Amino acid sequence: MKSYIVKDLMVPLSEYATVTEDATLYDAVLSLEEAQEKFEDKHTRYRHRAILILDKDGKVVGKLGQLDVLRALEPKYQDMTEGEGSHRYGFAKYFMQSMLEDYHLFANPLDDICRKAGEQSVKKFMYTPTEGEFVSEDASLDIAIHQLIMGHQQSLLVTAGKKIVGILRLTDVFAAVFHKMKECFKA
Repeated sequence: MKSYIVKDLMVPLSEYATVTEDATLYDAVLSLEEAQEKFEDKHTRYRHRAILILDKDGKVVGKLGQLDVLRALEPKYQDMTEGEGSHRYGFAKYFMQSMLEDYHLFANPLDDICRKAGEQSVKKFMYTPTEGEFVSEDASLDIAIHQLIMGHQQSLLVTAGKKIVGILRLTDVFAAVFHKMKECFKA
């Protein structure tokens, strides 16, 4: 897989959904919808599933995924998922069901979704990327795959020097690997 570099598969930052830190969840979801529509018009690749959060200088300071938006609609989840890595691993089904009942999670499912989405700031729910979630645009795909696997990541922020220039998504990496596999078996 040394023949690919990250730059070959990344989605440029200009094509990705972004909002500023002071945006609401609703603003973020609108931005995601808009980016998906534009992206689909130009590409046959997979839709975006996250929003990048920018500071006042336009620098990426966080990510907000679809699960983060859903988690934000039930404030009790924030208390339960504090601590590094706690939102990345699963629980037994019986335990998850007991949590719903014991903590009255989603007791009024989505009844107040408009208010929650319009009042909640993305800054409160965004995820701040760690050092292992950045990859150079010139890195080999092998290095990126290693980072995706070891970090249990769905995407990596692509850098050119110190500047973030794009996103490398697991779905695009998987598609490239799959196509390479198919080439091996043709003949």
